[in-house]
Amino acid sequence: MNFLFAWRYFKAKKSTNAINVIAWISMVAIMSITFAFIVVLSVFNGFEGLVKSLYSSFYPHVLITPKAGNKTILVSPAQLKQLAAVKDVVHYSGVIEEKTLLLNGEIQVPVALKGVDDAYKQVTGVADNIIRGEYATGTSERPIIVLGNGVEGALAIESDKNLYPLTAYIFKGGASTNAADLYQSVAAENMITGGTFLIQADIDNKYAITNIDFMRRMLALKDDEYSRIEIALTDESKAATVGKSIQKILGNDYVVETRYEQNKSLYSVMTLEKWAIYGILTLMLIVAAFTMIGGLTMLVLEKQKDIQVLKAMGANNGLIQKIFLSEGLLLAGIGAISGIILAVIFCWAQVRFELIPLEGGTFLINYYPVKLVAGDFLLILATVSVVAFTASWFPSRKAALQPIQLKS
Repeated sequence: MNFLFAWRYFKAKKSTNAINVIAWISMVAIMSITFAFIVVLSVFNGFEGLVKSLYSSFYPHVLITPKAGNKTILVSPAQLKQLAAVKDVVHYSGVIEEKTLLLNGEIQVPVALKGVDDAYKQVTGVADNIIRGEYATGTSERPIIVLGNGVEGALAIESDKNLYPLTAYIFKGGASTNAADLYQSVAAENMITGGTFLIQADIDNKYAITNIDFMRRMLALKDDEYSRIEIALTDESKAATVGKSIQKILGNDYVVETRYEQNKSLYSVMTLEKWAIYGILTLMLIVAAFTMIGGLTMLVLEKQKDIQVLKAMGANNGLIQKIFLSEGLLLAGIGAISGIILAVIFCWAQVRFELIPLEGGTFLINYYPVKLVAGDFLLILATVSVVAFTASWFPSRKAALQPIQLKS
């Protein structure tokens, strides 16, 4: 019954036109902010999904590394067989990584050089992100290097057209630094370029990939010595469970991390940014709610005689308050639903027609990505409902406390 009264009050002509104007302004404000809520969060979801997909091309589902203070881990063939037998493990790859100085003539570029085996292509998506040349790592005696796009640019070459080899300087395993002659402490080798990968700037500007046997020879490491073991699973959602199983096999001398744990700071920052956006838009919604408070207050003054008549007919304060609470929720509901419909249409059009492009042309895509998430809709509807209820409570309470005065 209270919503029936609220609907009649919403449609009825008011004696003061300002009441209608304020009601429509409050609805438009809520509609606009709801639209902004959906669109901004969807764009953020799109970028978040894109960044995570890019990082997933380089970081494995599960990573085994040495504890702090150690540069390498010893993993015997028997332990590798145990790793392969763990449920949900589909591939694993041994990796040797070391800071390296690449020289192209007089140009010097420091990189993190990763020596990988043949299984690395199945563990990560680097081989699927080659933009020039081909993915090839060569052999121990004839190493081929695959460069990150940023590293390639810093070296001022094109990997698939480079006629001259690069020179790689790597600190010798176990060698002490000789300040008088640094060349005595490093091993040098020429490497030919094979291709270039493009994943994400932080990765492309830092990493290069080559053959694991070459890195083992340069660093004088044992056959069962690695910098890390990277593991691919059949289902990433089981990474935490698989990680615990692997930890039991290897013991506490190894660090086992899921993809989330490898990039904890990245995931934390993205979550914090999303909640910051939500907080800012919620503040905007609260400001818009003051318009609703003003409109409902004026409506209460408009309907004083109706309130008194209802009370005379037996309506209690609770019913009167529910009527005007319903009026506020009705205004907010119409605005929120209209905003959601417009936002869904806009997001669909953005995906279909790429309405708003990304400027600069330096990103992997040329338009703002959007991703609609059901949880965002529920969160926004809940937020609008709470704000609308709070904004409506004060005018409705005032209406409920109106005394019965049928005669002036």
